[in-house]
Amino acid sequence: MQGVGHNDDKVLVLAATNTPYALDQAVRRRFDKRIYIPLPDLKARQHMFKVHLGDTPHSLTESDFESLARRTDGFSGSDVAVCVKDVLFEPVRKTQDAMFFFKADGDMWMPCGPKQPGAVQTTMQELASKGLAAKILPPPISRADFEKVLSRQRPTVSKKDLEVHERFTKEFGEEG
Repeated sequence: MQGVGHNDDKVLVLAATNTPYALDQAVRRRFDKRIYIPLPDLKARQHMFKVHLGDTPHSLTESDFESLARRTDGFSGSDVAVCVKDVLFEPVRKTQDAMFFFKADGDMWMPCGPKQPGAVQTTMQELASKGLAAKILPPPISRADFEKVLSRQRPTVSKKDLEVHERFTKEFGEEG
């Protein structure tokens, strides 16, 4: 960085800001490049959903991931991460609220509706009191879990914010 120290050793300084106009022009001049990184596009968001879900059991198809990516236009990477974190709790919520369970493979108890073949009217607490807490298996994550979370989540970056960043890039930076 120009004007800092007298050593010729190479140091890379990488900085990020959500308020580029708030930077003093002297500070701004010290950075050789000012690169605007836009919000993730459709394919990037689709990949982010898969990465954040990781090995968590789910029933989503490739088409579901595409649909989620289309539905989250305007979401930042952080918005997608928060969405998935919220979705990860849905199977736990379903299990805690369940009034019916059925015995699945390996003597595991899964929450279900009253019309599920083999459904037993009981709660998670009742199963736990019978020493079956370790045998309770939350259901896999479904598209409906994402729909529920997305019905209440909004992007954190406004169109006005994006316009400010794009204007700054035109004036002082370059596309990333």
